[in-house]
Amino acid sequence: MPAGRLGPAAQSARRPPPLLPLLLFCVLGAPRDGSGALPPEKPFNISCWSKNMKDLTCRWTPGAHGETFLHTNYSLKYKLRWYGQDNTCEEYHTVGPHSCHIPKDLALFTPYEIWVEATNRLGSARSDVLTLDILDVVTTDPPPDVHVSRVGGLEDQLSVRWVSPPALKDFLFQAKYQIRYRVEDSVDWKVVDDVSNQTSCRLAGLKPGTVYFVQVRCNPFGIYGSKKAGIWSEWSHPTAASTPRSERPGPGGGACEQRGGEPSSGPVRRELKQFLGWLKKHAYCSNLSFRLYDQWRAWMQKSHKTRNQHRTRGSCPRADAARREVLPDKL
Repeated sequence: MPAGRLGPAAQSARRPPPLLPLLLFCVLGAPRDGSGALPPEKPFNISCWSKNMKDLTCRWTPGAHGETFLHTNYSLKYKLRWYGQDNTCEEYHTVGPHSCHIPKDLALFTPYEIWVEATNRLGSARSDVLTLDILDVVTTDPPPDVHVSRVGGLEDQLSVRWVSPPALKDFLFQAKYQIRYRVEDSVDWKVVDDVSNQTSCRLAGLKPGTVYFVQVRCNPFGIYGSKKAGIWSEWSHPTAASTPRSERPGPGGGACEQRGGEPSSGPVRRELKQFLGWLKKHAYCSNLSFRLYDQWRAWMQKSHKTRNQHRTRGSCPRADAARREVLPDKL
């Protein structure tokens, strides 16, 4: 062998390892059998809720890759945190492919530990343990009997009423409600957050002569003193209603000019409108100030109708009569 040259065995020892097996190991990460199947990965994202404080429904997400290319069993396990034996949930696929429902025999005022085990013939994996108290994860069905109606002849308002969740009628709890609404030809919802614990609300500032769809949902919280935020229910089925058509003249209807030297009631009326608009905003779903607002709106519509009649006759109201119209007789 010439000097300075390595033999075949030495050359093989110094040759870098093939890249393909290394790349496959990095991509696949876990051993497969001959069929390409994988052992399960750790399930995660467990969430649970109770509809009546006697049951519990949980769902979870499979491991990061999800598909193992092999039949994999998922078991939901639960037990009392400080004592008791492991229990296995039996009613699977109740709200999706990776879910289970525990219908009864659950204790209150004590925490549970909940986890999911995944197994197939190549291995097993266990999720992290979720600790919860049933009272902290109570939710409910959407509010039933949602009714939407007009508020007399007020063209920019609708009244919404509903019933408190019947499943929780025998329990001490508070409730928050949300309302959302949209116009008939739109997919954009507007949400009213400050409904608090009422079962009725006045929607104001709406478009006259428009069909609206309205939905309500409930968040029962503070059940038997629970400090958790609660879980929102699903939205109720949409309920439709329309606002009355406006009697005001549209653009281009013409404005009536004031006679020379007579003061205008416009600034005073504008200030009144701004003031009542503020009341409407800050007492959105409260009966506070709505009697005042309703009387003002009815008077405004009546005054617009009167002015329209004067325009039709080709004359203008006198300034002193306009000044008397600035405030209604009784608020």
